Amino acid sequence: MRHRVGQRKLNRTSSHRMAMLCNMVTSLLEHERIVTTVPKAKEARRLAERAITLAKRGGLSNIRLAARTVRDRKVLQKVFSELKERYENRPGGYTRIMQVGFRRGDAADMAILELVDRKEKPKAEKEATKPEKE
Repeated sequence: MRHRVGQRKLNRTSSHRMAMLCNMVTSLLEHERIVTTVPKAKEARRLAERAITLAKRGGLSNIRLAARTVRDRKVLQKVFSELKERYENRPGGYTRIMQVGFRRGDAADMAILELVDRKEKPKAEKEATKPEKE
């Protein structure tokens, strides 16, 4: 039985696992959408939602606690300003996991992990950011 077993090990050492998850959470909060495998997405979601909840509470101690996970200062400032305001009336559930199928190389179950209520880029901006073919 697996009662009260804490988290998924993801076939990694504890230091590798925590570094990977912190990098994934930082990327998620910076870009507001990442593509990864389903088990990694489920683990990263836990850390990302905790960081946003700490931002909603505010205060220096909560900034320091969130900085353990979010290692980029600009992203941390974004969490404690922009994301804090966006989710101030939401009681939880700041992320969404959408399964997108299987990866071609090893048939791993893939998912998109994204923040809910994220702002989509307007169509003109999307076309402007695409590289031009010559």
